[in-house]
Amino acid sequence: MSDLTPGLGPRPVAPTPPGPDDCCHSGCTWCVMDLYQEELERYQKELAEWEARQQAEKR
Repeated sequence: MSDLTPGLGPRPVAPTPPGPDDCCHSGCTWCVMDLYQEELERYQKELAEWEARQQAEKR
């Protein structure tokens, strides 16, 4: 499957997970793990939308 279909944009790119030492485990308000989870959920939504556009284009 191509990552770019004309008119449908590029396939979304998954966020890079934090490294094992990126979290300090002190309960930060903006923990890198929480931020990553938010980015991952956004990516999954964008990927599902992109895949739906791919399927619609094939019809």
